[in-house]
Amino acid sequence: MVPMRFSYLGPRGTFTQMALMQVSSDESEHVPAVDVPAALRMVRRGETDFAVVPIENSVEGGVNATIDSLSNGSALRIVGEMLVPITFVLAAPQGTRLEDVKRISTHPHGWAQCQNWIADNLGDVIHVPATSTAAAAAAMAGGATNFDAALCNPLSAEQYGLTVLAEGVADNPDAVTRFITVGPENVPLPERTPSDKTTLQVQLPSDESGALLTMLEQFATRGVNLSRIESRPVGDSLGRYQFSIDCEGHVADERVQAVLIGLHRTCPLVRFFGSYPSAHQIPVKLRPGTADQDFSSARSWVAGLLETKD
Repeated sequence: MVPMRFSYLGPRGTFTQMALMQVSSDESEHVPAVDVPAALRMVRRGETDFAVVPIENSVEGGVNATIDSLSNGSALRIVGEMLVPITFVLAAPQGTRLEDVKRISTHPHGWAQCQNWIADNLGDVIHVPATSTAAAAAAMAGGATNFDAALCNPLSAEQYGLTVLAEGVADNPDAVTRFITVGPENVPLPERTPSDKTTLQVQLPSDESGALLTMLEQFATRGVNLSRIESRPVGDSLGRYQFSIDCEGHVADERVQAVLIGLHRTCPLVRFFGSYPSAHQIPVKLRPGTADQDFSSARSWVAGLLETKD
């Protein structure tokens, strides 16, 4: 059998590769990408079967590069999610002292998650942005001279032969990043489970008052809970926004189908990115009247009203 190919936010040793290792087999091929859009382009071009990319962090919120890359381009399908606890170390070449560190390289999300520790222990140091935390470690191991240390995970520091100057430097020790597995649009939908999540992109009418309320009511009236909602600019003019949404449930659920029908009626653009098992696997608690049998019973009742009586 041909090994499954996964593109991911590289280089090797990133948090993303740690997430990828949760879903790939020993025979799978891991293909590092320079950034999230590149990882998703590989799937769109058929160069890899799936991509693993970050979509949400418990401290920083949504990863805009992923949200925007999913929205712009040919359709893709999310088939799974993984959670990775985020642990940072400050690493540098052997011989570097903590007091020597004046410039630190890392991904902007990593920098945001360690700012208080940095201010308390290093003062006013300069952030040198990197495409990933591991990319900063790789550049330092390769002889980069425009920064003195890298904020990365312990695996990256070990893989690139760096010395750990400080451990546990994150401001929030419970920080978690959520990653998704993304395939082409024609990949089969995962089977329904008691704990699923559906991801959508919804664009609102730009000239209607109360449009956001109308959109949210499609979920509320069917008892569908939102676990994430973020606005992103459409990009064609100022003041035009679309929403990236995660809701509880599977597209096979009657209540989720009813939501999609309502959104399709009232919104100019609705894109379905997939239904997949939630990483938490906590069963969705249904509101009374929103189970599949409730929708089926209601339809049967209406059908009975339309029957011709002899």
